[in-house]
Amino acid sequence: MDDPSLQMPLPANERFDAVVLGAGISGLVAASILSSKGERTLIVDDYDHVGGNHMDWMSTEGYTFDVGSLIFQDDSPLLRHFPELLPLYVPIAPTWGRLNPQGRITAYPISVRDDIIAAGPFAMAWMGVSVLYARLFGQKMNNARDFARYWVGAYFLRRSGLETYMSRFYGIAPEKIDLDLARKRMGWISEHASIGNILKKLTRSKAAGTPTNRQLARPREGFSRLYDTAIQRLKGAGVSFRLSAAAQNIVKTDEGFELRLENGVVSTGRIISTIPIPQLERLCGFPSKSALDTITLITLYFSFAGHRGFAQSIIYNFSLDGAWKRLTVYSDFYGRVNDREYFAVEVVAGQVSTVAEAESDFRNHASSNSLFAGELTLAGSQILESAYPIYRQGAAQRAAEAVKSFRAFGIESMGRQGGFNYQPTARVSTVEVEAALGG
Repeated sequence: MDDPSLQMPLPANERFDAVVLGAGISGLVAASILSSKGERTLIVDDYDHVGGNHMDWMSTEGYTFDVGSLIFQDDSPLLRHFPELLPLYVPIAPTWGRLNPQGRITAYPISVRDDIIAAGPFAMAWMGVSVLYARLFGQKMNNARDFARYWVGAYFLRRSGLETYMSRFYGIAPEKIDLDLARKRMGWISEHASIGNILKKLTRSKAAGTPTNRQLARPREGFSRLYDTAIQRLKGAGVSFRLSAAAQNIVKTDEGFELRLENGVVSTGRIISTIPIPQLERLCGFPSKSALDTITLITLYFSFAGHRGFAQSIIYNFSLDGAWKRLTVYSDFYGRVNDREYFAVEVVAGQVSTVAEAESDFRNHASSNSLFAGELTLAGSQILESAYPIYRQGAAQRAAEAVKSFRAFGIESMGRQGGFNYQPTARVSTVEVEAALGG
């Protein structure tokens, strides 16, 4: 963001009808709804940019990379609030694949041919026995591993690499992952494993002329191009911004709240929070009862010349080795630079904790699976703390109790971070804020 006015100190003790904490998707949509109802609104964020964890990075050579979700749709409800974004997106036709434990790049999330038929008659028989055993003798579901095992059986759960991928994605072992989240995040498991749903897919024909949405990516220049446009729309509606705010604390007053920032105090009758729950607890001076952990995400940015070993744009790591969980080939969407491809690799900190460790692990793993044969150069990297919540067993209940205590204090907390809700897309984030605020 190049607009210095977004970081300028506000007038002393200026009053707003509403203050939104957090300038990610949820915060921007909240401000759009509040301003449309005539509420004079301020968005506050400790980051120096709008977009939350949507961050981009451009190398001196012209490679553009991201942290966070890349893909949007042209029928997203986000466009109801920011219609100017639509012409800025780049239409794309993404394809998804996964590296399975047998070293094949195959279909995502499951390939009947490569994961079942190629296993051979003996392994297929064991898959069937394993599923039957899980259905007949499986104990009550208590966690994500139980959920997945019920639908695909313990044998296929490991052979397909799904079990190890779950650990990479969530940052903890599957048996420690909350069951409700598993049902939300991994509903595709039951969808693919249910005989009834499989038969429906085989017999159901797509109606002629049924409209489909277009897949879109952020502009080649990066997320900042999108969010600059959103900023201008909100500023036109009377919304103010305070970035790099360094929020200190929130004090309850007779008229509402005082939010103390590094360079001043803001008064308001209403606070909407989309920031992480532990952060809001600290601002309010509440004892930290939620004990919520978050993922630290290491993102590696590579350029490459040679034979990459697969055709898909996005690859998930389902193999039994390697710390990385997903790679995205941006040059498939935006074109090569100096005849070089470029891509990003996401690694959840844990098995590795530094950029150097993550890079070494990825290079070794890629080489052992015959990927990226050629000149592979690390162009840059980013480490993002609090990338998304870790959904441990019991965490959702503790988060709900924290949100309830905020509500009793007078603060509305919502969104992926503020509500501890799993929100995989901008679509979901928008819909949930609209539901909460009546937008």
